[in-house]
Amino acid sequence: MSKTAIIIYQDANGSAPLLDWLDGLSVRARNKCLVKIQMLAESGHDLRRPHCDLLDRGIWELRARAGHVHYRILYFFHGRNVVVASHGFAKEGQVPRREIERAAQRRERYIQDPMTHTYEGTLP
Repeated sequence: MSKTAIIIYQDANGSAPLLDWLDGLSVRARNKCLVKIQMLAESGHDLRRPHCDLLDRGIWELRARAGHVHYRILYFFHGRNVVVASHGFAKEGQVPRREIERAAQRRERYIQDPMTHTYEGTLP
């Protein structure tokens, strides 16, 4: 199977929420999240539970765990082969509705203007 491209979402001001969030994690937690992102790149649409799950409105969660902390990276698919990473957070209980809404808003911005909302760098 061909590798799925991971496109990192960026705000109009040039900041990349996913990268900002990853920078704040411990090395161990960041590495666990990066391994899951790599799994997503390799499997694309075929990746399923327990690694990821569909939440709502086309927003998916990528699941990582380091110690007792459950990390979630919200993402969406754009087209058949491209995955757009949105942002991440530490999960306690259910995924907060505001996080799903934020990801859905970013998806809409991305669809309207992919060039502005595509980070040009790479993952750490």
